Amino acid sequence: MSDREREARGQRRLTATEVDLGVVRQRALLVGTTAVSGSVEEAEASLDELALLTDTAGADPVHRELQRRDTRDPATYIGRGKAAEIAEMAETLDIDVVVFDDELTPAQQRNLEALFHRDVVDRAALILDIFAQHATSGEGMVQVELAQLRYRLPRLRGRGVQLSQQGGGIGTRGPGETQLEVDRRRLQRRIQKLERDLISLAANRTVQRKSRRRSPLARVALVGYTNAGKSTLLNRLTHAGVLVEDRLFSTLDPTTRRLALPGGEPVLLSDTVGFVQRLPHQLVEAFRSTLEEVAEVDLLVHVVDASHPEPDSLIAAVHRVLDEIGAHDVPELLVWNKADIAAPDTVERLRVTHAGSVVVSAAKGTGIEALLERIADRLRAQARVVEFVVPYDRGDVLAALHREGEVLVEVHDDLGTRAQVRIPDAARNRFAEFISPTDASLTRDSSRRAAHG
Repeated sequence: MSDREREARGQRRLTATEVDLGVVRQRALLVGTTAVSGSVEEAEASLDELALLTDTAGADPVHRELQRRDTRDPATYIGRGKAAEIAEMAETLDIDVVVFDDELTPAQQRNLEALFHRDVVDRAALILDIFAQHATSGEGMVQVELAQLRYRLPRLRGRGVQLSQQGGGIGTRGPGETQLEVDRRRLQRRIQKLERDLISLAANRTVQRKSRRRSPLARVALVGYTNAGKSTLLNRLTHAGVLVEDRLFSTLDPTTRRLALPGGEPVLLSDTVGFVQRLPHQLVEAFRSTLEEVAEVDLLVHVVDASHPEPDSLIAAVHRVLDEIGAHDVPELLVWNKADIAAPDTVERLRVTHAGSVVVSAAKGTGIEALLERIADRLRAQARVVEFVVPYDRGDVLAALHREGEVLVEVHDDLGTRAQVRIPDAARNRFAEFISPTDASLTRDSSRRAAHG
């Protein structure tokens, strides 16, 4: 809408800050229903999150409407009567965009825009827009653009089929293609190019993964709901200097840093994109090559906002995405973050009801030492006990075994120092020549059995 149209309709004046920055934030009306969640409380919580998403995307949520209904209306999602009510409300409140807390079908979106005479955006488009704003790496931008185009393709609209060359039979052939067909073909070509680019990028990522598998370092990934504080925790643990904002999806591109655990053993710690309720399937598909790396780490550190009113729902949302990308079997350590702003009794209840979890405040630095100790314990517990025979003139190897693993038994005999060490597989491979012959044969037999199922 132009400034002249805005003034003609008596819309609000820009604030001094907006004038100085040259930024005009849209006024948004949020619409949700109980058809998605089934209960009013869950629908209200989902609308709260939608408000945060809308603000992150660059619009001001000025009003919300929650409709109690069990099913979605196929034509307008909320029914024509409610749609007419919201159209009048949008006119009164000077709304620029109406945001729905669900994914709309192309037909529903078209019908609602015709009724409202305003832009209509659904939850999927809103999240895609936020991802587009925050993607910075080449791969991230390709992934986001591909997800956006896959979303937009079925929503192309045109003059219909009366001029289409796609129809068959006498009387159906027109003089040329419609603009709709031209646009659709252009989008399909662009999608195909982006898919080829992603295949190439995925191949490079596979090479990098193979290189990391040969590394002796264990790999740990921070996962969790968006805005749980993963980037703050990464900065606290590794001084990574990653951008931290109190907004959703401020981190899209993975960041990996080296972290020294209390025993001195180093690991690779990675930050990942945050998850959210009903993450658009287009995004999951486009980011699959990135997300699937989570399935190959040694330990997931699942960061949860302890101050959230429904933390268990956040955990469930993250587990759904982990299931979808094949990471449900990766060992997980639950970490309750933001303990500095959560109610103490709530924090204690969460810690007790989720055995083995850790409570921290990444912002204040409390609980960090306990977290590092727990990460080290979990990684050591996953490591196999292997017997090494180290010649007496290779004290450097014995010192490295003390650094890389946990030496359980150390005996001196004619061959050298015989040490039983709990050590990760990646690190064990570095010292393969010093593995006891008995242990080496057992390892080979175990590998053969695993390879043959």
